[in-house]
Formats: sequence, structure tokens, C-alpha cells
Amino acid sequence: MPKPIPIIWIHGDCLSPKNPALKEYPDVPAIWVWDDALIEEWQISLKRITFIYECLLELPVTIRRGDVATEILAFAKEHKATQIVTTDSPSSRFEKICDRIEESLELEVLEVEPFFDYDGFIDLKRFSRYWKVAEQHVFE
Repeated sequence: MPKPIPIIWIHGDCLSPKNPALKEYPDVPAIWVWDDALIEEWQISLKRITFIYECLLELPVTIRRGDVATEILAFAKEHKATQIVTTDSPSSRFEKICDRIEESLELEVLEVEPFFDYDGFIDLKRFSRYWKVAEQHVFE
């Protein structure tokens, strides 16, 4: 079996230079896709979008906009990739995107070491709400 030719899909649940996919495949092309439907559905503020964009500027990533699965598959085709590598996410939207990708290409999903262990609900729409829960566990 030939060795897979990968690209990396970076998403908002692991927007870090320490992303396991970037560490595992340091010389592989990577893509981020602005998901207009998600931005509208979650009513993501311009401040948050700016913060994400500034984070992206620190990463070796191509930035696109549109339907996430469609853009990832197009990027893979441009790079003659046979595999998409990404990191896990608890998002149901992530699962749907993965299902679409797997219709066409191999998908490798890497685990991310959690910042802290917590099984309860955390409101992720605002960092302050997340941090209010997280700081209790991080500094134990």
C-alpha cells in the first residue's frame, strides 16, 4: 500500500502552534476554513474573529472561506493529498464534516491532551465563562 500523502485541517478546537497534527507532520500543507454558517449560527463577534485571525497568522496555514468539507477536499486535491490529518473535537458539526471527508479520503484524527480534566458543561461562547470553570481546576 502506498504511503498516504497528507494535508492538515486546522479547526477552532485546536488553534495552537502545539497542535498535534502540526507537530506530527511539520512540513505538510495546512488549511483553516472560515465557516460562515457557524459564524452566523453562533453569532461570533468581530473581536473573536479578529482574535482567531491573529492566532492563524502565527501558524503555517492557508486560510479559506466557505463550506468546510468542500474547501478541505479542494485543498487536498490541489496538493494531490490522499489523507486529511486533524485533531479531535467534541463538536457535532466536526463529526458531520469528518463524515463528508471520509466519503472521499482517508482521515486521521489525532487526540489532543486536554488543558484540564472536566466532565461538566462549560459555556464556550465567551472565554470568561470558560475560564471561570477552568481556573478552579488548573490551579489545584
